[in-house]
Amino acid sequence: MKILVLGGDGFCGWPTSLHLSQLGHEVFIIDDFSRRRIDVELEVDSLTPIQPLSVRLDAWQRVSGKRIGFAHLDICADYDRVLEVIGSFSPDAIVHFAEQKSAPYSMKSTWHKRYTVSRNTSATTNLLCALLDAGVDAHVIHLGTMGVYGYESAGLMLPEGYVDAILEDPKGRLSKRRILYPFDPGSVYHTTKTLDALLFYYFNKQDGIRVTDLHQGIVWGTSTKDTELSEDLINRFDYDGDFGTVLNRFLIQAAVGFPLTVHGSGGQRRAFINIRDTVRCIELALMSPPSSGSQVRVLNQMTEVHRIRDLARLISRLFRVEVNSVSNPRTEDEENALDASCDGLVQLGLKPTLLEEGLLRELEYIARKYHHRVDSSRIPSQSLWSHRFK
Repeated sequence: MKILVLGGDGFCGWPTSLHLSQLGHEVFIIDDFSRRRIDVELEVDSLTPIQPLSVRLDAWQRVSGKRIGFAHLDICADYDRVLEVIGSFSPDAIVHFAEQKSAPYSMKSTWHKRYTVSRNTSATTNLLCALLDAGVDAHVIHLGTMGVYGYESAGLMLPEGYVDAILEDPKGRLSKRRILYPFDPGSVYHTTKTLDALLFYYFNKQDGIRVTDLHQGIVWGTSTKDTELSEDLINRFDYDGDFGTVLNRFLIQAAVGFPLTVHGSGGQRRAFINIRDTVRCIELALMSPPSSGSQVRVLNQMTEVHRIRDLARLISRLFRVEVNSVSNPRTEDEENALDASCDGLVQLGLKPTLLEEGLLRELEYIARKYHHRVDSSRIPSQSLWSHRFK
């Protein structure tokens, strides 16, 4: 299968590209290195020393004997080249990671809000339009987020994308409809993912583009069996307050003796998935594409749900580090009762990698190995959600 990976240099995109190449697929990456430029803006590096993409690609060819193609271009701004690559490569599937992926970063300022909306919606729109202009019937697999559902307690298990609803008109007549589950985004980043969902809904309905939208939980871990083959293939490990996911941040805090920072009560429940399962989920989605004429397929890409303070207690117990409650920069409920279905990917064959001490120790080893690269001033979150008028 010929697979185009948009954003293939990133935290999820890089190990996914290696995994698909290892399986024997012909993989081609598009990336503009915007994530690396954000490191320069924030004055913080990945905990792990990631190599330039050219070094990574050469290392992969050396250890695997397989070649991954690459084009350096911005899919948001260079539509003609996107169209050229899609037309010439003619992929069977396109994995779409090419978006600004951080909720805290999207809330740093009004500039960051505008950047996130412009980048993410343009990337998705250009991809869908390029498929039409190129006449390529590729299966689009998009990395979305569980955050499109919101985190307020709904009193039910969150479904996978759709819900059967009964609508009542002013005359009391009832109509049964299958609709997208009501969106309730909690940040500008999450809002762009809801806009993506609507774009997919429209282009699927109007033009028949086949789409799988994977609503992913918070990713923990950093390594896969492929990234471990060479030091030059190592994946990102973000620990800062803008891009570091909560469990990875807790582990680096434990490694350097920095008290674990729990926002507010820590009573927020979140969905989680290990990076190894992320790449496996992409594979499973690729192997069972939606049929022509079917609606957008939505799958919840998560394997377990945990309360933040419970994760902090686990890390505190394992690594003997203090837990500090700090002011919550987000506008959200202090407690929720999040529960969600992930039946779709399990039925496709996913065997979940659950949070366990062994993998936490593996992560702690990485954190301790590279602890000298930590800038402790970058650990706390600096992005405030609310700028309400008084």
